[in-house]
Amino acid sequence: MASFKPTKIQIYPQLGAKVTQDTLYWKNYKAPVQVKEFGAITNIDFSPLAPHNYAVTASTRIHIYGPFSQEPVKTFTRFKDTAYSGRFRSDGQLLVAGCEDSVVRLFDVSGKVALRMFKGHTKAVHVADFTSDCYHILTCSDDYTCCLWDIPNSTELTKYKEHSDYIRCGATSKLNKDLFVTGSYDHTLKMFDARVQKSVMTMDHNHPVESVLFYPSEGLLVSAGGRYVKVWDLLKRGQPLVSLKNHHKTVTCLCLSGNGQRLLSASLDRHVKVYNTTNYKVVHSFDYTASILSLALAPEDESVVVGMTNGILSIKHRKTSEEKQGPTGQPRRQPVFRVFVKGRNCVPKQDDFLVSKSAKSHLAKYDKQLKRFNVSKALDTALEKNRKPEITVAVIKELDRRGTLKNALAGRDEQNLSQLVNFLIGNVVDPRFAPVLVTATEMILDIYKAVVGQSSVVDRQLVRLQELVEREIDYQQDLLEVLGMLDTLFASTLPRKEEVCREHAPVSYEISYFRGYP
Repeated sequence: MASFKPTKIQIYPQLGAKVTQDTLYWKNYKAPVQVKEFGAITNIDFSPLAPHNYAVTASTRIHIYGPFSQEPVKTFTRFKDTAYSGRFRSDGQLLVAGCEDSVVRLFDVSGKVALRMFKGHTKAVHVADFTSDCYHILTCSDDYTCCLWDIPNSTELTKYKEHSDYIRCGATSKLNKDLFVTGSYDHTLKMFDARVQKSVMTMDHNHPVESVLFYPSEGLLVSAGGRYVKVWDLLKRGQPLVSLKNHHKTVTCLCLSGNGQRLLSASLDRHVKVYNTTNYKVVHSFDYTASILSLALAPEDESVVVGMTNGILSIKHRKTSEEKQGPTGQPRRQPVFRVFVKGRNCVPKQDDFLVSKSAKSHLAKYDKQLKRFNVSKALDTALEKNRKPEITVAVIKELDRRGTLKNALAGRDEQNLSQLVNFLIGNVVDPRFAPVLVTATEMILDIYKAVVGQSSVVDRQLVRLQELVEREIDYQQDLLEVLGMLDTLFASTLPRKEEVCREHAPVSYEISYFRGYP
């Protein structure tokens, strides 16, 4: 008895991934180094001065790491509760951080004890940052207020209470010491001027705002909240420019590349997206193992540091020119093809003893059901989620070859029929699958035409399928018209050939390019 032959899955040609300059640039990092922190990492900030150490805020501590160290070179632990937003001053000498206990602490990077403690908020302070003149601090709290503090006198200068929910993000202007922006869970962004007692601009993000970021020119502002990243034109009173929706979960943080030409966003969906700031298209993406809460880039994009909810700190360092080459200075040679096929075509000699190993073939689930002639179950298995459409089409083709496709399609309830029609909607116009799926579609319509109108779900899907096929037919007709125009253009541009006849004058005729004869 002949053995059962498994279903042959046709392999279709695939287009290679498009390699761009951005792809080469953002893939030029080493394997990530991972460091375990004590809790979720809520903030990462690089020092503006060389060697560009970075502060990592997690749990009740702030660790300062060197550019290539896996152990902290400095630790601040003078927090009674969870710390937030540890940020450096522009001279790299001071560091400020908020806390769950509502107290804001100012540290000297070379010391351990807090130089100043600012008390005035009544709830957790999630945002603390220096103004551009280095003498004032901006803080934003869950008590719906934001304050400006004077560092030398440890006094509160101004307090604003215009938000109606938690304020979880803020940014100070690097060009003007009096301007700053706050983002709140009340879905609004507000710009304040310290010389005025109220906000000077309000923008509605339509989602709780998680992060805000000024462009280097500060004519544009970026906000993140929900699944959206939005860009606002501050020179036009906060007019929205772009709304990006490339993440599947909440976007938690934003940052810019060293030259300001690429925008990076990180999300709870474990992805970091890189956007071109000219057209705001995604040019690259990083994948991580857990949801991301914080993201920072070193100056000149030398390192990408990401903090995750599980307390893992991931650091990627850029490859140096020496690491791109081999140990002798020559580019690394890739293994040649003959290495992988070595011995494949080896023929045993006369005196050799050949040890053969029988390879046991394992049938797929749908093949086992086809072997038992359970055609309906085989088709149901091929239609399961996460199956490649090539597999489903191959099973349908095999059923059609056996003459049992009609039996497999018949006798389905509303749920199974809806699943089948949904697959046809997604793949029937694909040129690779159309010859097989058109036959299956015609059979389905013949089998179930008597019960049309009894299920609203199936009826809606059939209408969608009809619209899809009609639109595809219109496309095909348009393409045929274009093909006819091209035929005419090609025929009119062909060279003319003259031939002298003995009894008549010279005759000129066109070479029929498409029919292959003169």
